[in-house]
Amino acid sequence: MHNLALALHHQGHQVTGSDDEIFEPSKSRLEEQGLLPREIGWYPENITRDLDFVILGMHARENNPELIRAGELGLKVLSYPEYIYEASRNKTRVVIGGSHGKTTITSMILHVCHYHGVEIDYLVGAQLQGFERMVHITDENEFILIEGDEYLSSPIDRRPKFHLYKPNIALLSGIAWDHINVFPTQENYDAQFSAFLETIEPGGALVYYSPDQRLSEIVASSNNFFKTFPYETPEWRTENDQVIVSFPEFEVPVKVFGTHNVANIEGARLICNQMGIVNEQFYEAISEFSGAQKRLELLYETEDDQVFLDFAHAPSKVRATTEAVKGRFPNHEVMICLELHTFSSLNPEFLPQYNGALDAADEAWVFYSPKAVAHKKLPPLSPTDVREAFGREVRVFTQTELLQSDLKHHSESVKKPIVMVFMSSGNFGGLDFATFRLR
Repeated sequence: MHNLALALHHQGHQVTGSDDEIFEPSKSRLEEQGLLPREIGWYPENITRDLDFVILGMHARENNPELIRAGELGLKVLSYPEYIYEASRNKTRVVIGGSHGKTTITSMILHVCHYHGVEIDYLVGAQLQGFERMVHITDENEFILIEGDEYLSSPIDRRPKFHLYKPNIALLSGIAWDHINVFPTQENYDAQFSAFLETIEPGGALVYYSPDQRLSEIVASSNNFFKTFPYETPEWRTENDQVIVSFPEFEVPVKVFGTHNVANIEGARLICNQMGIVNEQFYEAISEFSGAQKRLELLYETEDDQVFLDFAHAPSKVRATTEAVKGRFPNHEVMICLELHTFSSLNPEFLPQYNGALDAADEAWVFYSPKAVAHKKLPPLSPTDVREAFGREVRVFTQTELLQSDLKHHSESVKKPIVMVFMSSGNFGGLDFATFRLR
């Protein structure tokens, strides 16, 4: 939402906003542009008849006093994805969806376009080096690249976001059940992807990861008319500490690693082809892609140790990242620390989905906050529940200080180089990554 506010301000619109909590870096970035609310909180008097429309984010609730006031005044209220569609109605909409990898694939495509000076509009869920903000909307650009999230659009619009974009070109990276609070069964979750396929503009294009059997079945059963471009993971190897991907024309060195990221590269290549970027241009640019923020982002390194931060939290993402790291650093002690932070991950009914997700790690820690469990109105979770769910020995902590102490204590006993990965969409109860050191 703050990136959209910055983008609209950059376009020359008069932008105001409200929230009851604003965190960094959003707070400073809004303040720099004079967009930070004078008072934190919800105030009906902020909503006046002279507003052209209100854009409603997921953080508000149905009984929000400003939302109620907008209704009383008969103002137009749009969800975030509704506005993005309205702003891109006359553009070629490229939507990247799937349960995992969509931020990385979107970032790869944007990097390639930026590398070759191809001007496009975009909406990406992670910060990329060299970009001031991650929402960019113009009147003149032909393409808009959209990361298509399957979560709900707003408190008063229960449709998944990616159902509203009506893509001309789309990608689906795979399906792995998530968001149990709104999609209580695998079948219900799958149905959202079936519905997404029906929103592709007739005659459009779909790029999809064909080894995902569930996804392939959904694509095959669609009644919509679009061109299909299935893809698989290209062959790749590590040579002299360098990942080499084998494409039909060339072998290309890349800076990311892991089978899932090589698959992401192939999906990004096919989308770029649909946008008029040929393979030779793609290979040249992708070799310089170093990743998106919080996607295996290197926090610090010493002569022996490396510490990464990764956004992985769903079981499929946790497994893929863990296996990628161990595959990339087979001779290191791989330490994985996962925070259970989302509604799904803290739900005792969903927790068994994590069985085996951390098996590739040499040592594994799992952190969760009992306060977060209570805040989400979920049944209490015990450390025993967590250990049993993962199906392997994991060290379970509920206090940040004790977690940090145990990580240091274990690392000091390790005699070989260490690769440590923190995985979460949260912050481990306030752990200071800027000052954290293993040993």
